[in-house]
Amino acid sequence: MTTPITVPEDTLAIDRLDGRLLVLLAREPRIGVLEASRRLGVARGTVQARLDRLREHGVIRGFGPEVDPAALGYPVTAFATLQIRQGQGADVRAHLATVPEVLELHTTTGSGDMLCRLVARSNADLQRVIDRVVGFDGIVRASTAIVMENPVPLRIIPLVEQAAQEP
Repeated sequence: MTTPITVPEDTLAIDRLDGRLLVLLAREPRIGVLEASRRLGVARGTVQARLDRLREHGVIRGFGPEVDPAALGYPVTAFATLQIRQGQGADVRAHLATVPEVLELHTTTGSGDMLCRLVARSNADLQRVIDRVVGFDGIVRASTAIVMENPVPLRIIPLVEQAAQEP
């Protein structure tokens, strides 16, 4: 017996056309609505309506360029697990938002309270970044792991394709 998949109410179910549109946009982010409609074989208005709906529901969050930190001079990536002093979460978040080398921050379960993705110009520079990150009273302890390689970079297309096939 298969357990049915439950989807939160605020989640937008996408169909095959949405999936094809998202894959096309992911592969060719500069494509226009008219060209997308031609490639997908649907009316321009259909593509525009789908884009508007996907943006309204937060499926599409933006159309900006994908920037490589290494190409900007930040080739070192690390993850820092932070343990936060109770009641200091909002202050720590505000502090970390001021550190440009903090690319992402997630609150987590497990051995730490927050997980940050950091970048630095070198291993020596990473020490400066870590010192700046943990140099805040609300952070009790930090554990850092340096990324050696990224064999599966952030990818969305396989997820879009799977979501478009689900009932």
